[in-house]
Amino acid sequence: MANSFQLLFDGQPAGEDLYTQMTSLEVEESVDLPGAFELDLPVSRSSSGDLTFVNDSEFQPYGNVAVVVSAEGQAPECIFDGYVLSQKLHVERGATSSRLKVWGQDASWLMNLEEKVKEWADVTDGTVANTIFGDYGITPDSGNTSDDSAAHTEDGNTLMQRTTDIQLLRMLARRNGKLARVACADTPGVRTGYFMRPSLSGSPAVTLLVNDPENWNVESLDVEWDITRPTEVEARQALFTTADEDGVSGDATESGLTALGDRDLTTFAGRAMKAILTTAATDAGDLALRAKALLTDSGWFVRCEGEADLSRLKKVLRAGTVVEVAGMGSVHSGNYYVWNVRHTIGQDSHRMRFVLVRNAVGENASGGGFGGGLI
Repeated sequence: MANSFQLLFDGQPAGEDLYTQMTSLEVEESVDLPGAFELDLPVSRSSSGDLTFVNDSEFQPYGNVAVVVSAEGQAPECIFDGYVLSQKLHVERGATSSRLKVWGQDASWLMNLEEKVKEWADVTDGTVANTIFGDYGITPDSGNTSDDSAAHTEDGNTLMQRTTDIQLLRMLARRNGKLARVACADTPGVRTGYFMRPSLSGSPAVTLLVNDPENWNVESLDVEWDITRPTEVEARQALFTTADEDGVSGDATESGLTALGDRDLTTFAGRAMKAILTTAATDAGDLALRAKALLTDSGWFVRCEGEADLSRLKKVLRAGTVVEVAGMGSVHSGNYYVWNVRHTIGQDSHRMRFVLVRNAVGENASGGGFGGGLI
């Protein structure tokens, strides 16, 4: 079976005429931003004199849209499940080149509709996340309470919410070194809420090959590294629960994430870069968690961008998975974390523009230095 995709509106498949008329469909999936879609449609005059598509029920505010993609020989995957939030209409004289762009975000937008003032007490950040996901009928992932914060207690620090639910979760995720997102895996309407540190273990979902004459599956790769970021954190905090004038320490020299190569940022850079963290924390453990979160974010010092066609790769790239890059030399070959994927889908093609990140590089087989070749 060839590569294919399916559009669903409120759980029902779109009519065949929509596929033949649509100009393009783009879906973006990311680990740190909401998923989004944009559908481009031609506009003409209907038999009643109205404009086509503009007033269709599928494209009205909060119309549910899902996109399911199937690679050849693979099970279908739901890469988007969300709601229509915007229309952009362009009309030209005679309506010959008129267009309608329909845009929306994933189901996490429903968690952004109300700013709340709420005090959370005697709960951890993971429990807060699971409670909020449950309020929207979203199934919390089983790993959400791993690597959790200390409980926010009455005699220490309660957690005050003065924002929307999704904004609260993203704030908590940043200070825990986690990622907060909502996604569907296989079935539209079955949504999972993630509040987790990146999972970097396990086998890669696919191997990306750019310079194999026979078996290449990626058209281009661009890799860059940047060492201008902290490698260690000094953290001190006075607490309500102790009279020690020096407070507690939460210093950190590593993030705790699995390194995706032989040399992490500290080893590769060869010099330490220290940051001082000033924040409110419940105890020493919570302070150390914040320090590790800072190093988790700064540790992604390698970035790889590329483009592939689904018919050649034969695998749908998904944000939040691990892939292997091969044939890029001893330094840049190895496992990478998929940060972002932009799918551009047409009747006869499905292209994926992706961003990969890495918190380490491989060994320099040439020996390094200016005389040892390129890194």
